[in-house]
Amino acid sequence: MSYVELKNVCKKYKGNDKNSVTDFNLQIEEKEFIAFVGPSGCGKSTTLRMIAGFEDITSGELLIGNNRMNETAPADRGISMVFQNYALYPHMTVEKNISYGLKNMKVPTDEIKKKVDWAVQILGLEEYRYRKPKNLSGGQRQRVALGRAIVKNQKLFLMDEPLSNLDAKLRVSMRNEISKLHRSLGSTTIYVTHDQVEAMTMADRIVIMKDGVVQQVGKPMDLYEHPVNKFVAGFIGSPQMNFYDVTIKGNDMVFMDGKAFRLPDSVGERLKGREHVIMGIRGEDIKFDSSNLDIYADGRQKAVIDNTEIMGNENNLYFEFGGIASVARVSKYEVSQVGDEVEFVFMPHKMHFFDVETEQAIV
Repeated sequence: MSYVELKNVCKKYKGNDKNSVTDFNLQIEEKEFIAFVGPSGCGKSTTLRMIAGFEDITSGELLIGNNRMNETAPADRGISMVFQNYALYPHMTVEKNISYGLKNMKVPTDEIKKKVDWAVQILGLEEYRYRKPKNLSGGQRQRVALGRAIVKNQKLFLMDEPLSNLDAKLRVSMRNEISKLHRSLGSTTIYVTHDQVEAMTMADRIVIMKDGVVQQVGKPMDLYEHPVNKFVAGFIGSPQMNFYDVTIKGNDMVFMDGKAFRLPDSVGERLKGREHVIMGIRGEDIKFDSSNLDIYADGRQKAVIDNTEIMGNENNLYFEFGGIASVARVSKYEVSQVGDEVEFVFMPHKMHFFDVETEQAIV
C-alpha cells in the first residue's frame, strides 16, 4: 500500500484563470526518494506545499498513511520540512535551533539531549554546536536545518530546493550527505529541485512537471532513455538533446538543408506513414571515431566545429548541422579545434522521434 497518495489534486489561486497544478496523481511508497523537477513556475513547490499543508487543496485528495489529510493541520501530518532559505533562528545556537521543535512538542529533556547529540554527530556539527547561524557557512547552516528536521523522527521528509543557495562544489557534497541520510533514516522523502542533475543522482523516481501538469514519472534512466515527449527529452540530460525537423521519404531521413541519412529498416518501419517528424539524439550518440564511421559508413556526415568545451573527463563539440546548432559529447581523447571539418555519424538505434504537432514520442 502506498504511504503517500495524491488523487487528482488541483490548485487554483484566487484571481487566476488557470490552475497552478492540474490533476496531479502519484503514489509514493514507504522509504522511497521522490524528486519533483521542472522549470520555474511548473507547480512543483506548490504541490509540495499542499502536501505539507501550507497551501489548501482546491480539489482532489491527499492521503498520508491511508488517512485523508486535506483539512489536517500541518503540525498533525507527521512531516518534517527543510526550506530553501534554512529558516534558522539567528539568536539561537546550533544546538538550540535543532532542539527548538522538540521543546515545542514537549519531548522530555533527556530525550531531547540524546536526539540533538545524535543529529550533531551524524551531520558533523560537533565543533559548531555553540555557534549562531551568522558564524556558519552556507553548508553548515543547511546541515543545521537538516538536523532540526531529522530529530523529529517523522516518517515523511519534504525538502524544497534545499541546495539552491550553495556553490557548485558544496552542492555535490550535500547531495551525497542527504542521500546517505535518507538511507540511514529509512524515511520517505519528497525533494523539489529545478536541477535535473540533482534529481537524476538522488531520486528513486522523478516526477517531471510543466505548466502545472505531470509530464512523466519514472526511474532516472527510464526518463533518460525513454522520454514520453520532447519536453522530457530536452529537460533531462546535459548537454540537452539535439532536435531536428526532418522529412521522411521511405527509409531516407532528410534534414532541412537537404542532407539525407539512410535509416535501417527497423527504424524506418516505426515512421511508416509519416512525412514530417522531429528527430532527437543525445550528444553521446553522435560518433566521430573510426570504428563507428566504418560501421555506419552509409550515414557519414560532415560539419565544421564552431566551438569546443574541454570538460576534463569528456569534451563537448559544437557545430551546425541540418540548419540547427548541435552538440556532441565525446571522450577526452577526441579533440577537435574550432574550424576543423569533421566526419560523424548518428547512431540510428539511439534516435528518438516525436510528432510535430503533439510533440509526443513515436514508439
